[in-house]
Amino acid sequence: MTAAPAFDALDRAPHLLLVDDDDRIRELLKRYLAQAGARVSAAADAAGARKLLASMDFDLLILDVMMPVEDGFSLAESVRKGSKVPIVLLTARGMPEDRIKGLSIGADDYVAKPFEPAELALRINAILRRTVANRGETLEIVTFGPFAFNSVRGELQRDGGMVRLTEAEVALLRILAARPGEVISREDLAKRTGAGLERSVDVQVTRLRRKVEADARAPVYLQTVRGIGYKLAAD
Repeated sequence: MTAAPAFDALDRAPHLLLVDDDDRIRELLKRYLAQAGARVSAAADAAGARKLLASMDFDLLILDVMMPVEDGFSLAESVRKGSKVPIVLLTARGMPEDRIKGLSIGADDYVAKPFEPAELALRINAILRRTVANRGETLEIVTFGPFAFNSVRGELQRDGGMVRLTEAEVALLRILAARPGEVISREDLAKRTGAGLERSVDVQVTRLRRKVEADARAPVYLQTVRGIGYKLAAD
């Protein structure tokens, strides 16, 4: 096996999420990418991946397409609704229509099996370089009170300290922060976050308020507009 090339796109070890139902491939790639200097979290299926995404932030996702229950296409499409995190799809399928489908739902690259791990590492590094370069053009930081939300990285800080957010909370805050001061309907939020039900949006708003409001029952920043939806009262 070719020696693992070092990741140099970021000024820190990139955190990668690897999702593949093949135990052998998953463990092989996890060791290889770790040797290249990445932090690697792994899951055997989409359900396991969703649990990790809800509790941690990642710089890039590597998703196998051919997985049972929920395939990589479905998972990638769901993630893309609320996040710009780069996605690389892995699959034994080499048909052009599958590659087109993967790219059309928002994947950044598509690698057909079998492949050399070194090639995958190089592709990941190239994507991370583009991501870093684009951040200088697209970086948007929205402030409200003592909080600063970086919509590109999906990070919320309070007085310089990091506030831990779930994937669902990041998706919700991204949408509200993109149009500060404007009311976003509950229906629109449910559709764009992938929550499905408007009631699920209400639950996420309540949980997020507990992290950003002095009194969640009297919100200052995440305001309710009765009968319509919610808005973010930014500075």
